[in-house]
Amino acid sequence: MDYSYKDYQQLLQEVREKTDFKPLIGVVLGSGLGDLVDDVKVVATIPYGDIRGLPVTTNKKHKGQYIFGYLDNIPIVIMQGRLHCYEGYTSQEVVLPIRLMGMMGIKSLVLSNACGGINAAFKPGDMMLIDDQIACLITSPLRGHNIDEFGTRFPDMSDIYDIKDTDKLYQKAKELNLPVKRGVYMQFYGPQYESKAEVRMARILGADACGMSTAIEAIAANHMGIKTMGIAFISNMACGITNTKISDEDVVKEAAKNRKPVAILMKEAIRILANGK
Repeated sequence: MDYSYKDYQQLLQEVREKTDFKPLIGVVLGSGLGDLVDDVKVVATIPYGDIRGLPVTTNKKHKGQYIFGYLDNIPIVIMQGRLHCYEGYTSQEVVLPIRLMGMMGIKSLVLSNACGGINAAFKPGDMMLIDDQIACLITSPLRGHNIDEFGTRFPDMSDIYDIKDTDKLYQKAKELNLPVKRGVYMQFYGPQYESKAEVRMARILGADACGMSTAIEAIAANHMGIKTMGIAFISNMACGITNTKISDEDVVKEAAKNRKPVAILMKEAIRILANGK
């Protein structure tokens, strides 16, 4: 579906009928990475299905709801569960919840995901701060008519993940002795995991990790002028990097085991973005 600005205004009205909370920062929680919610003073929760016109997640491991509240007195909105192209949604539909957070008033965004490591120096349990991305295999969420109220027809993507704040987060992570790397993330459609040849291709193109989300969300956020940071949790090594078979259950289990350090890193990212320095 090709959405108009009026469509987004109607979606915002749906939200405002349920809460007048105005977040400063948006957060997207990846699969199994839910501990951050425990530290939030929750003000309101809105399931996606309660917002007329908003697609709902079909992944049973994703709750599919907005959570509004405060973290250290910072007003935030959390997407607990995201949409994916593999569910049959278009790129425009996938980023609709991101754009809606922009309409709610967020100035910054923290994207997280559970993904496969391609870089041989990585291991499951590591966290990768995303420095850049490869999304050329996915249909752009900006395809179709441009919504001028959101941004220019041809937006620059030279600093998709804010480099200054990413540097600050990396330094803080090192101070906290967190297992943090940096690298390039590549998005595939899914839902099947990547083949050995596809992982070799991704490595040749310069990717350090790959998954089925995040990159097109970052494109949409940048189009709207929303400062973005990305945290990719390495839940497994991508196909062919090791001889281990990949399963959704193992990915979620690995993420669940490491929810605490991921939550710590995400909280630091939120604090850095809130300070705006």
